[in-house]
Amino acid sequence: MGLDGTLQVVPYYNKPPQEGLYQHFKAVAECAPDLPVMLYNIPGRTGINMSAEMTAKLAKIPNIIATKEASGDIDQFVEIRRLTDPEFAMYSGDDAIALPLCSVGATGVVSVASHIVGNEIHKMIELFFDGHVSEALDIHLKHAGLFRDLFYMANPIPTKAALRLLGWNVGPPRLPLTDATDECTEVITNHLKALNLL
Repeated sequence: MGLDGTLQVVPYYNKPPQEGLYQHFKAVAECAPDLPVMLYNIPGRTGINMSAEMTAKLAKIPNIIATKEASGDIDQFVEIRRLTDPEFAMYSGDDAIALPLCSVGATGVVSVASHIVGNEIHKMIELFFDGHVSEALDIHLKHAGLFRDLFYMANPIPTKAALRLLGWNVGPPRLPLTDATDECTEVITNHLKALNLL
C-alpha cells in the first residue's frame, strides 16, 4: 500500500457501543495485519469516548501499536497506561496537556502547534525525556497561548491562517469550514509576532 502506518479515529455520528468499537478496529487491523495502527480517541469531535478498558483490549491486537488520546481526561490516560504494556505507545492528542501527560506515560504528542513551531515542540518533548523538566516547561509556557488560540475557531482554520501568514500556500479550508475571521487572524498574527515569527 505504500503506507508506514494508519491513524484510525473513533467512528463518529452513530455513537456505537464499546463492543462495536472493538469489532470495528479489529476488522481494520485484520485487513492489513502488517500495517501498524494508531487509534485516535477524540470524543469532542466524534461524540463518543473510547474507554480506557477498550483501548487496552484493542492494544492486545498485534498491529495496534499506539493511541493518540485526545479525551482531555488525564485520569483516563493514566488508566490506559496502567492497563497496557509499556511497548504500547501513547501520545497526547492535545498540545495544552502534552507536557503533563509525559509525566504519566505519554510517548510524545501528535501536535497541532508543530505545524507552526515544530522544532520547539520537538525540543520540549526531548528536554522532558532528557530530564530537563524546567526547560521543557519554559517552552510549554512560552507557547501556551498559541496552543489555546490555534483553536480560536474550529481547527484547522487558525492553523491554516497561521501557515498562510508564514508564507505557506496551504489553500483555504474545505467546506463546511471557512476562512479565519479578521478577529481570528489578528489573534494568530499577534502570537506569531510575539514569537518573532513575523
